[in-house]
Amino acid sequence: MNRILLRGARVITMAPGRPDAERIDILVDGDRIAVTGENLDAPDAETVDFTGRVILPGLVNTHLHTWQTALRSVGADWTLLEYLTHLHGNAVQHYEPDDMYVSNLAGALNQINCGTTTLGDWCHNSLTPEHADAAVDGLMQAGIRAVFLHGTPYRDPDLPHPLAEIDRLLNGPVRDHDLLTLGMAVQGPQYSSPHTAVADFRAAHERGLVASFHQSGGALARGWEAVRNAGLFGPSTNVVHGSDLPDAWVKKLVRVGVTFTCTPENELGQGHGTPVTGTLLRHGAAPSLGTDVDSVVPGHILTAARLALAHQRSLDHAHRQRTGSHANTPTVTAKQALAWATVEGAKALGLADQVGRIAPGMQADLVAIDTRAVNLWPAHNPIAAALHADIANIEAVMIAGRWRKRDHALLDCDLDTVKERLLAAGERLLHAMGAV
Repeated sequence: MNRILLRGARVITMAPGRPDAERIDILVDGDRIAVTGENLDAPDAETVDFTGRVILPGLVNTHLHTWQTALRSVGADWTLLEYLTHLHGNAVQHYEPDDMYVSNLAGALNQINCGTTTLGDWCHNSLTPEHADAAVDGLMQAGIRAVFLHGTPYRDPDLPHPLAEIDRLLNGPVRDHDLLTLGMAVQGPQYSSPHTAVADFRAAHERGLVASFHQSGGALARGWEAVRNAGLFGPSTNVVHGSDLPDAWVKKLVRVGVTFTCTPENELGQGHGTPVTGTLLRHGAAPSLGTDVDSVVPGHILTAARLALAHQRSLDHAHRQRTGSHANTPTVTAKQALAWATVEGAKALGLADQVGRIAPGMQADLVAIDTRAVNLWPAHNPIAAALHADIANIEAVMIAGRWRKRDHALLDCDLDTVKERLLAAGERLLHAMGAV
């Protein structure tokens, strides 16, 4: 197996009890981190000098509808209602399996380019088994670590999740691929009848799968109490957005280990409601982060982290101005925001024992940021440098011990062909939608 020794960088491990940043070496053995420490000796390993860089755990984009990549940016000025009308009321019916494949391939490659090593692919356009298989194939071809959250277009509240498809995927390519796991993108208690919501959550629980669902404001439907009374909310439950959830409900959900995912740029821009970040922090929890829809906003998870941090700080400043109180320390820190894009993302996808931290035994999912660039130099604060990095600063990305990006370039992919196919798919879809 390949052994790679990374030297010279300042390392942000995100591991409990460790300094914010350390000058340590990392020895990768196969797909895992073998050892971390000063002046490691590994004469049989390939040595890579990363002096002037910051290495951190691979970023986690917990929530992305990757199937929309072919329609990138078409909805930049859409409200939430327009998005639902144009994408879910029109575009979904025109998708062919090949559109799913190339969207997921290109979308996942873009995520790797941005430093994301783990993707929560919330695929609620699995029209047929062929569409689902094509989406999975795109992820596998890209080489990203992913949780394929199988979903379908919005349907009747009494229609349960297609469990035959879940079991088929579990017994097929998902079972045989080391980087891919399965989850369920369910309609959830807000958009399902109580009986259906309970049945879907129970099915996910019985299969040991993460059940993720949307909640974007409005009075809570009866399904919430039904799922709670059935004891089916827990650590494998992921609430996306959670905007305007009553404080009492957030407290109940946090107490039983439910995770939350914020997509701040999309939430603030399209009108989902106020991100739930502050409510979570008050209850001793924290959000994971997603970028949501490439059709509306860019897919850079570090941008999402900065927006979430700035938005919460603005709310805290406004509160102090109203009350006349003052604080001598920041209410939220840059390290917390970086944790939302690493540790918390891994937890939300059920992968906390594999990714999100740099420690022996963890998967070798790593990102090297070139802090010698003029926009980051001098990097007095490695945490801030990592958080402030742009795509051009993402020098190298490793997933399961394999380089997927080196010297600022993606590896093992024919980008020109992928881009040509993505353009053709997008133009065909736009024509079918009547948009061109």
